[in-house]
Amino acid sequence: MTIGDLLDVDPEVADALAAGVAVVALESNVITHGLEYPRNVEAALAVQNAVRAAGAVPATVAVDAGRILIGLTDNRIERFATGRRIPKVSSRDLGYALASGGPGATTVASSVIAAHAAGIGHFCSAGIGGVHRGAARTMDISSDLIQFARTPIVVVCAGAKNILDLGLTLEYLETQSVPVISYRSDDFPAFYCRSSGFPSPLRIDDPMVLAGAVHRHRQLGSSTAVVVTTPPREEDAVDSEVARVAVEEALLDAERSGVRGKDVTAFVMRRVDTATGGRTSAANQAVLISTAEVAGELAVAAADFERSASTLRKGEPHHV
Repeated sequence: MTIGDLLDVDPEVADALAAGVAVVALESNVITHGLEYPRNVEAALAVQNAVRAAGAVPATVAVDAGRILIGLTDNRIERFATGRRIPKVSSRDLGYALASGGPGATTVASSVIAAHAAGIGHFCSAGIGGVHRGAARTMDISSDLIQFARTPIVVVCAGAKNILDLGLTLEYLETQSVPVISYRSDDFPAFYCRSSGFPSPLRIDDPMVLAGAVHRHRQLGSSTAVVVTTPPREEDAVDSEVARVAVEEALLDAERSGVRGKDVTAFVMRRVDTATGGRTSAANQAVLISTAEVAGELAVAAADFERSASTLRKGEPHHV
C-alpha cells in the first residue's frame, strides 16, 4: 500500500486533475484553529471562492476516518468548523492520525505531502512556518521548512509571521536549495506586513515566466518546493514598525509569563492583535483571500504553460 491508496479525492478535484485544469491545495488547520464559528466557515468558503475566481479548483486537505481527504464539501467544512478538539496534524502526525481514525486538520507540512501525492502542483497558505527566534538554543524549526526540502510543489504564501526569525528562515531555505521567488515585489513579506525588512532572493512579475522557472527547476532534477511569496494588499497590510514593536513586547510578555514551546505562537498572536486594536486579526483574514487569489492565478498560468510545453514536445503548431 502506498500513500495514494489512502487518498479520498473529491470528484470535482479528480475531474480537474484528469483534464489538466489548475488545482490549488489548501490546509484545513485554518478552519479548526484559526477563527471562531461561524467566521471560520465564512473564511474557508471565501478562500475557496478566491481560488475559483482565478479559474482554478480548490482542494482543501484534511484527515478523517483513516483517510486523507483531498477536497472538502461544504458539509464537511461545516463539520470541521464545529468539531470539538480536532487536532492539528503535521507531517510527523499523519500516520498516527490515519491509524486513530478520527478527524484531523492538516497543517502546511502535512497538506503539502497530501497534495503532492494527489498530483496537485500548487499549495496555498497565508503564512508558512519558519525558524523561531532563539533557534540556535532551542532548535525550534518548523517542519514546514523540512517538508519544502523534500516535496516538489509550488507553495504560494505571504511569507512567514514576523514573530519568527525571518532572516534565518531565508538562510535555511537557501541551505536546502529551496527557491524563494517574490511575485511582483522586491521584498520577502511578513504575513500581514508587506515587507519583513529582508529583500527577496528573486523577483518575477510575469506568471508565465514564473511557470517556466518552476518547470526548469523540475527539469534540473530538483525535488524541492518552490516558495512563491505575494505581499498583502496595501489597504490590508499592517505597518511593519507597528507590528515589530507589538511583537517584541508580546515576546517579552511570553517570557515573563513562562509561556514555552508551541504555546508561544498563539500567545504572541493574541497579544499583538490586542495591541493593534484588532488590526492584525482583520489583516490576517484579508491576506488569506489575497494569497488564494494569486495562487489560483499562478496555478492557471502553470497549467497553460504545461499545455504549451506538451504541444511543443509533440511538434504541433502552437500559439503563445
